[in-house]
Amino acid sequence: MTTLLSMLLGAGPLLLLALNPVHGSDNATLPLVLWHGMGDSCCNPLSMGSIKKMVEETIPGIDVLSLMIGKTDIQDTENGFFMDVNEQVSMVCSQLAQDPKLKDGYNAMGFSQGGQFLRAVAQRCPSPPMKTLISVGGQQQGVYGLPKCPGESSHICDWIRKKLNSGAYTDIVQKHLVQAQYWHDPLNDDLYKKHSLFLADINQERVVNETYKKNLQLLDKFVMVKFLQDSVVDPADTEWFGFLKTGQAKETETLQESFTEQDRQVLKHVPCNNSLSSVATLATEFQTALEATSAQ
Repeated sequence: MTTLLSMLLGAGPLLLLALNPVHGSDNATLPLVLWHGMGDSCCNPLSMGSIKKMVEETIPGIDVLSLMIGKTDIQDTENGFFMDVNEQVSMVCSQLAQDPKLKDGYNAMGFSQGGQFLRAVAQRCPSPPMKTLISVGGQQQGVYGLPKCPGESSHICDWIRKKLNSGAYTDIVQKHLVQAQYWHDPLNDDLYKKHSLFLADINQERVVNETYKKNLQLLDKFVMVKFLQDSVVDPADTEWFGFLKTGQAKETETLQESFTEQDRQVLKHVPCNNSLSSVATLATEFQTALEATSAQ
């Protein structure tokens, strides 16, 4: 968690700048919704708790909701591995809709898998309205490898890796393993599109969902943060919506390159008005440096 925290605190000023507009139409500060990553929990003082505190100290008066999936921190962490992603998204949509502080809109920041989960919220649940979505290391095109897992969850990840390699698209693995639901096998593209319960749906791999397109276009800004030395996400290009070219597992392509062959890509329908941005962060164990920002 120390590495994650150092990365995020180092990139903090830029991420907070990306939240602009911080204020709504009535000049009130927009709330911020956070969704943690794999192996973490909403309120861990060494990670999400410190991030929440940093935002609150930087933007006085802001309401920050760090999502807990379950009734305890332990359940929250476990559900990040074993609870159906679609159920998690539905729970969050219901929670946000019932929160009076969010009725006029909110900004959202997701970390690792929380990044693509919050995109699903934006596509499926337009009320209350999400204004800005920041995906920090989110696997927007899924993963095809699980090389390293954070902290005390490493033994769980070893077990998960075995299950993914042996049968990611079997019914029992899909229904009970979160990471299988965004496992994207470029060597078995048809199998992925047919059996992926979550990622293939939100990325419109089977059919074009006009509602998803319309809802995503309602975002004022979608910022994707990529860690240049990411040891957890494979391939790292997925953090910028790139991925491995279909039929092989070595060469990657960018989001823009994929448009020529994948007209159904949901992000192609985001208006070209600087609403889609990419940020690159070079992160090591002891040092974090902001390397580049580029508007797509």
